[in-house]
Amino acid sequence: GDNVLFGPRVGIYTANHAIDPDERVAGACYARPVVVGHRVWIGAGVHINPGVTIGDNSIIGSGSVVTKDIPPNVIAAGVPCKVIRTITLDDRTGFSAF
Repeated sequence: GDNVLFGPRVGIYTANHAIDPDERVAGACYARPVVVGHRVWIGAGVHINPGVTIGDNSIIGSGSVVTKDIPPNVIAAGVPCKVIRTITLDDRTGFSAF
């Protein structure tokens, strides 16, 4: 997405090994896309797993491991990453760059 902020040490992983042990030993791997929406903020040390979509305007807290899709306009954090709350107008600080 456009206007995305990344903290340091963010990992975005698109490839993974097969889950089935026989396939894994044989070297099977797969890839799934990662989609990051517009105006997302991803904090330091976040790991994003294959196949995950992070919705527009969301914030991912530092140190999170994102294993499932995150909807737009929320703050999410944790291991595994879960929605904490929706971003609201009450979150505005009054800052204006204009």
